[in-house]
Amino acid sequence: MQIEAAMETAFNEQMTREFASAYVYTAMAGWLHAEGFPGAGSWMEAQAAEEHAHAMRFFRFVLDRGGRVALGQIAAPPATYESILDVFERALEHERAISAAIKELYALAMEHSDYASVPLLDWFVNEQVEEEATVSQIVDDLRRAATHPQTLLLLDRELGARSSPGATG
Repeated sequence: MQIEAAMETAFNEQMTREFASAYVYTAMAGWLHAEGFPGAGSWMEAQAAEEHAHAMRFFRFVLDRGGRVALGQIAAPPATYESILDVFERALEHERAISAAIKELYALAMEHSDYASVPLLDWFVNEQVEEEATVSQIVDDLRRAATHPQTLLLLDRELGARSSPGATG
């Protein structure tokens, strides 16, 4: 089933967003490691790998539907942050923006009666619910730990225990 031009363009834009997410999370990982948060840094590295895997889902889907991959430019992400909390608050904001983009893709697929895209987009809708819930919980935990350095240390270790990236990608 050949992909329509509007859907191809939209999927390419989302693919670029997913690669940009990997880029952002890699920058966050670098800052976290440099600031002495190896667990959170490793968590962000795993997140970056997962986002790359998400981009590749769109990549394969576009090609499988007879489309062409056309990636957009990716802006440099910030290299510094105010705190570990700032990093994860920005990550949550980023995940919410990705969720909004997936919602728009879903609406576009419905508008074009592109039912072949629905299973892919269903997967991403569910994935974004999980992504937002996970990062939101980390933000809540970091806010609670803000005045307790020992708790922050334990939280960093917990974040470092994240399972291998790509398990869901």
